[in-house]
Amino acid sequence: MEFMNRLFIMGILVISTMPLCAQGQQPDPAKLRADAQRVVSIIKGNKDKTQAYCQINELAEQIGEADQEKDGKKAEALARQVFELEVKLGPEYISLVSSLKDLDPNSQQAKEIDSILAPLDDSCAD
Repeated sequence: MEFMNRLFIMGILVISTMPLCAQGQQPDPAKLRADAQRVVSIIKGNKDKTQAYCQINELAEQIGEADQEKDGKKAEALARQVFELEVKLGPEYISLVSSLKDLDPNSQQAKEIDSILAPLDDSCAD
């Protein structure tokens, strides 16, 4: 998956987890990298979690399409499905996604996190 698409999906995931997000400080870069690596390890080590992650990516793309079509009801229903799948991925995943909300998507740190998460997307290749 392309870098910008992955950031778009992560943005959607951040929005869908907003109720869980506490207003926080800028994440520590080393901690954020370690958290991302831990999440990748957890998801890649579990077939069900890998499948849920891939479903989230598919739903996120559908949410983007629904937003372009200005179909709020469909986007909201899809976002609820994303949230249910995020819960299956565990608190580490939700915490990571929440931490990304304050990250500038054009920053070097965002590119590093993206490269750490890339193997998960590779797991979703058809």
